[in-house]
This record gives sequence, structure tokens and C-alpha cells, in this order.
Amino acid sequence: MLHILALFSFLLVSSSHAAVQDFCVADLTAPQGPAGYSCKTPAEVTADDFVYSGLSVPGNTSTLFNAAINTAFVEKFPGLNGLGVSMARADIAPGGVIPMHTHPGASEIILIAKGSVTAGLISSDNTVYLKTLKEGDIMVFPQGLLHFQVNTGRTQAHLWASFGSPNPGLQILSNALFSNNLPSELIEKTTFLDDDEVKRLKALLGGSG
Repeated sequence: MLHILALFSFLLVSSSHAAVQDFCVADLTAPQGPAGYSCKTPAEVTADDFVYSGLSVPGNTSTLFNAAINTAFVEKFPGLNGLGVSMARADIAPGGVIPMHTHPGASEIILIAKGSVTAGLISSDNTVYLKTLKEGDIMVFPQGLLHFQVNTGRTQAHLWASFGSPNPGLQILSNALFSNNLPSELIEKTTFLDDDEVKRLKALLGGSG
């Protein structure tokens, strides 16, 4: 009987500390390290840390790409820290595009909620996988591969994206080339674009050099 009581007491004590291991809600006041954010203490955690309402409103598609992306990554949604998941919402006007980009930290899967979207990915051997998706279709994009989405329909498109990381990262190819101070002559040599086109794209995307 004493052994049973001792075991029961041990389980009660252990369960009182279990929340420390159940989750690691991000302390956004602390710097982010290679392993992510440090944890809030259990006493600081609230229900709001596990809820995010920022994806409920359509984004403004009056942009250069006629599209809007709203993310629910860890820096906005601290409850995701350490859980290996995150989400985003994309709204794309007719003819709009989510340009060629990559997520270095995660694979992605999209669900078409409204409209028609042509999506594609390019493998490391430069094979193109292209498909026009309708409402209810899903498509997966392996980690690190270039991919894109274009609204090829006549109405507004809306899709949900899910990622296998709380912070998947994002690098847009056109911005990587033309939104910084990489010298134009180097871009011309490495892309075979002429000087006028490089200068036009730099002016469009805010680059210099």
C-alpha cells in the first residue's frame, strides 16, 4: 500500500511540472537564436498564446504582384515555437502572382479555397512540375525548391498554406536579384540580362548599384 501511495505522489508531482515539456511558447521579448526563441515561463503563458486571428481578413491585392500574403509564423504567433508548424493566407487578384520563391526552412502544402490557381515547382535537376488547381485541390512543395502560384482564373483566388516549421523563411527570386545593391554588371553576367532590363527591374523593385 505504501508503494502505491508513493507512486501516486510521484505522478502528481510529475504532472505538475509537465507543462514545461508540453510546449515552449516563444518569449518574443528575447532575441531569436539558431534553435528558435526561448520559452516563456508557464506562469506567463495564456490562452491567447495559442490563438491567432490575423488570417481572417483578406489581404490587399493592390500591390506590384496583385497579390497579398499574410503569415502566421512564430514572430506573430508565439504558441507555434518548437511545434514544427505554421500557416499563411494568400489572396491573388486575377492575373496576380506569388512570384518564384523558396522556403529554405520547410516544405509547404497549399489548399485552394477559392478560384483557380496555376502552381508549379522546379526540382534541382530543373524539371518543371506544373498544374492548374481548382477549389479543394492541394499541392505540396518540397523544402528549398523554387515554386510559384498564378491566378489564371477570372475571379479572386484565395489559398491556405501550411508549413513544416514555425519559421519556414522566404526568399523571393526577383527581390534577391533586384531589390538590393548587387552591382548591375554582375547581375548582367550571371543572368544574361542586358543593362537596360536590369536597371528597369532595379527601379521597379527598389534596388541600387
